[in-house]
Amino acid sequence: SALMSADFTGKTVLITGSTRGIGLAVAELFSERGARVVVHGSGASSDVEGVCARLASLGAEALGVRFDTANTAEIDAVLAALGKVDVFISNAGMAKDGLALRIKDEDFDRLMAVNVRGAMAVARALLPAMVRAKGGRMVFLSSVVGETGNAGQVAYATSKAAVLGLTKSLAREYASRGITVNAVAPGLIATDMTKNLTEAMRSTAMANIPLGRMGTPRDVAEACAFLASDAASYITGQVLRVNGGLYI
Repeated sequence: SALMSADFTGKTVLITGSTRGIGLAVAELFSERGARVVVHGSGASSDVEGVCARLASLGAEALGVRFDTANTAEIDAVLAALGKVDVFISNAGMAKDGLALRIKDEDFDRLMAVNVRGAMAVARALLPAMVRAKGGRMVFLSSVVGETGNAGQVAYATSKAAVLGLTKSLAREYASRGITVNAVAPGLIATDMTKNLTEAMRSTAMANIPLGRMGTPRDVAEACAFLASDAASYITGQVLRVNGGLYI
């Protein structure tokens, strides 16, 4: 309905890692619902301009920013110039698989820097303006493996479990300021991150998903939009699992 599509009119939404995959689907959904969308990419190769142009062609207001989520100084500089953000969707992340005996310190550190410290640094940069505005919404992307663990994904699962601790702590710290903080934990979603699964891995996964299919980036985007909406104003510190029943 027209009412639904106008949900976020007048709101500025920052989605980190929004040039592809889940982040891009989130950017598109908020654009459709009237938000001013801030598209973020980390490297020179990420197509921030292209995504902004496409959203603008659909009639949305979009602007692009670039920073390395592992670089706090860069984050602070870019976001200081951005002004007030009403909704922060923390989606930027990376995966690096490896068994515990094989994972290198530098790979572990990079995952934690991008997936955890970067998420916190962006939140920290946005919080003062949200506090002054007496309101805001934050949604952090975790993962089913952050709750279940996964053999061969020790570092990634650790980082995604850490995101849940970050989410719950921020929720407690900022509830009195009218800011809600929640997490979305996707299961197996059809993106670049999962397209390299072998057929054997895919069929094993399917056997464990009661709904019998992989999720779409749009499935995850809808959950993010719900938690960012007025309909979710009494929900904070929660983990919304979007996983087809893979983990219940």
